[in-house]
Amino acid sequence: MIKLTARALTFPLAEVFSISRGSRTEAHVVEVELHADGFCGRGECLPYARYGESIESVLQQIESLQNGLADLDNNTLQERLPPGAARNAVDCALWDLKAKHSGQPVWQLLGLPAPTPLTTAYTLPLEQPEAMQAKATREAHRPLLKIKLGGEEDMARLEAVRKGAPTARLIVDANEGWDLALYQSLAPHLIKLGVDLVEQPLPAAKDQALLGIDRPVPLCADESCHDRASLVDLQGKYDFINIKLDKTGGLTEALALRDAAQRSNLGIMVGCMVASSLAMAPAMLVAEGTRYVDLDGPLLLAEDRPEGLHYTGSKIAPASTKLWG
Repeated sequence: MIKLTARALTFPLAEVFSISRGSRTEAHVVEVELHADGFCGRGECLPYARYGESIESVLQQIESLQNGLADLDNNTLQERLPPGAARNAVDCALWDLKAKHSGQPVWQLLGLPAPTPLTTAYTLPLEQPEAMQAKATREAHRPLLKIKLGGEEDMARLEAVRKGAPTARLIVDANEGWDLALYQSLAPHLIKLGVDLVEQPLPAAKDQALLGIDRPVPLCADESCHDRASLVDLQGKYDFINIKLDKTGGLTEALALRDAAQRSNLGIMVGCMVASSLAMAPAMLVAEGTRYVDLDGPLLLAEDRPEGLHYTGSKIAPASTKLWG
């Protein structure tokens, strides 16, 4: 018999983290533990207000599983909870429990390649151009920087970052903060400044405007892409999708989404919310072999979990089984 517990945890951030929708100084996550036969499986999620989630709503969703734990597994969970943070934490905890119980790592249980070190993007939050240039200079040794934009001074911010980090590859993330006219006016400058990818330039509810327009820099769907059901509406608008386990509802759907997107000729970024290494470890299995990896959440915390992932610069070592999987 499985015993399920869930609790809220807070991780202070190393610095204020701002995007077009607001700022935060802490990461408020939910940790799930599943106990059975002397083994414990864990998972973590970050409830996201943009998707109508809160700590309270996620805990309530997880609590709703208490009736029916005897039949709970990764398949039945897909039917009992919708895509989102709550299902993610439970799905990942189920995989961790299965690995602990079987003595096999999750990648073997799923028939995936053995994990290898990955290179992650490092995110610069939305700030004034001078502050972003200073942080770009500090992080200029990193091969890939992700820049949060979405305001009136975006061109100045981008130029400042490029000046601070002249050789780094750049991803721009507008977090739905632009309109079509602004995107089209910026696009030629993005090319000149060597931007690899533009993430979610328009609000998800208004991205029909992207149909049929020139995309001189590839576009990546984030807020517009949650699970496989999202894919039908992305064709002709985007070139990549950003897979986040808190959107898909866990590792199970994230892997299925990755495979379906690749069959639809969409490139893959694997991203994260600002959370601890426990949330990153399952995503690393999805990120294996993908074009862009954005799993820098723990680098933005003041302090990670003691058994957290090991980062050497922007390189992430495969997770220890003490952490997950």
